[in-house]
Amino acid sequence: MVDVERPKLEGTVAVRDGRRLGFAEFGSAQGRAVFWLHGTPGGRRQIPIEARAFAERRNVRLIGLDRPGIGSSTPHVYENVLTFADDLQIVADTLGVDRMAVVGLSGGGPYTLGAAYAMPERVVAAGVLGGVAPIVGPDAIEGGLLKLGALAAPLLAVAGVPIGAATTAAIRVVRPFASPIIDLYGRLSPEADRRLLARPEFKAMFLDDLLNGSRKQMAAPFADVVVFARDWGFRVPDVKVPVRWWHGDTDHIIPFEHGLHMVDLLPDAEFHHLPGESHLGGLGASEEILTTLLGLWDDAERTR
Repeated sequence: MVDVERPKLEGTVAVRDGRRLGFAEFGSAQGRAVFWLHGTPGGRRQIPIEARAFAERRNVRLIGLDRPGIGSSTPHVYENVLTFADDLQIVADTLGVDRMAVVGLSGGGPYTLGAAYAMPERVVAAGVLGGVAPIVGPDAIEGGLLKLGALAAPLLAVAGVPIGAATTAAIRVVRPFASPIIDLYGRLSPEADRRLLARPEFKAMFLDDLLNGSRKQMAAPFADVVVFARDWGFRVPDVKVPVRWWHGDTDHIIPFEHGLHMVDLLPDAEFHHLPGESHLGGLGASEEILTTLLGLWDDAERTR
């Protein structure tokens, strides 16, 4: 098994209503800041080892955040996707981050777009990896597993915390078997994700995140589903920040067509097709993703 280094800095930041959000930093403390928003489920350490190494080499300050209820963060259900941006702004202010890029995997995608919409003067570029698309409102698209989530959202809004508590208890029981469980998930996944999870460095990253980053309260993924099934609080075409979108064409969670739909709606967006890749494919392209966003940052600096 590959050893996974601890973050350079790890802690919590006080946000609104007496809550706290957990964070983990990798790379250079003096570098340009990139916030990396985990998928659903996931946590602050769900950042590929390749991305961490890139951050070291290229003087990047790479920051993972726990959403509410995950890891070190206080449980909370956002009113809508957009309200997460208020918390991110407080975290950025507290950590001394003025301008930033934001990356979001899967369930982190909507929050990435919300941050770009809310803080266009601070978010210089956004990257989305197989991100969730709206399922209600004028920007909605049909299909995908999230449609089932929309049907379950009314129940989860009421029962999400007790269901999450039961799931958390179950995870404590299976903790010694976490590695075989990831192996089993890989065997049940499409071939592309199976190959990725078979790579020692990716398995090590997911284990580290599961056992150290995203432990504690599993109601959070259910809270994500509830929030995604609501109006997001902003229109996708109103996101003016440059967005680059990576999506695998065998994605079994978020359909490939959803990514194309979102890029069609966004005014400054480019679609990066990942042939033969599934839902986790964007994680394998982390160096390309960070290089692309830093290039957009350079372009923005030249035009200021």
